[in-house]
Amino acid sequence: MKFNKTIAALMLATSSIAANAQQLEVTVTNLTQGMHYTPLIIAAHTADASLYKLGETASPELQAMAEGGDISGLSTMLTGVNADMVANPAGGLLAPAQSTTAMLDTADGNMYLSIASMLLPTNDAFVALNGWKIPSEAGTYKVMLNAYDAGTEANDELIIMGGGAPGTPGIPAAPGGNAGTGGTGVTSMEANTTVHVHRGNLGDDDLTGGTSDVDNTVHRWLNPVASVTIVVK
Repeated sequence: MKFNKTIAALMLATSSIAANAQQLEVTVTNLTQGMHYTPLIIAAHTADASLYKLGETASPELQAMAEGGDISGLSTMLTGVNADMVANPAGGLLAPAQSTTAMLDTADGNMYLSIASMLLPTNDAFVALNGWKIPSEAGTYKVMLNAYDAGTEANDELIIMGGGAPGTPGIPAAPGGNAGTGGTGVTSMEANTTVHVHRGNLGDDDLTGGTSDVDNTVHRWLNPVASVTIVVK
C-alpha cells in the first residue's frame, strides 16, 4: 500500500510538470510605417522576473537595449533566472510591416512571456511585452504592444551614426536611410527619467536643419507599434 502511494505521488508530480510545460509559437509584427526594431529578445520566465517596471528607473541591462539595441545584458539576466529564451529570431533588424517567429518550449514554472526590442531611429524607445501570463489552454492569442521610453536619455532626435552606448547622447542609426542632418536638438533634458509610455518621435520636415533629424512624414508613430500572435500548443 505504501509503495502504491509512492507511485501515485510520483505520477502526480510528473503530471504537474507536464501540465506546466508548453510549446509556444510567438510571432512579432512591426506595425509602424518607418521604424525598425533592433534584435528582439523573447523569453518565458517565472512570475517574479521582469524586464522593467513602469514608473521606476531602468536597469543597466534595459538601458543598453533601449539606447543601443544591445540585448546581451537582458539575455544574461534572463539566463540567470532560468528563463526559456530566443534571442534575435529575425537575424537582425525587423523592418516595417515585417514579422518574425520564434518557437519556445517552456517548463519549470516559466508561465510569463516577455518581449523587448529598441526602435530605430529613437534615442531610447523600445517596444515591449512585460510578464504576460501565458494561458494554460491551447489556442491562438493576440496582444498589441506599445512603445516605451527608458527614461535614460533626452529625446534630442539627433542622429549620431555609430553611437548608442549607454549615456552617449544621440540616435545610433536610421536604418531606412531617410533621416536628416543638421538638427539643433528637440530637447536636452527630460522631466520623466523613469520607464514610461513614449510620447513618440516629433520630427520635422527639414532634412538639412531644423530641431530634429527625424523625418516627421516617416518616423512618427501612434501606439500600438507591434502585434504579437502567440500559439499555445
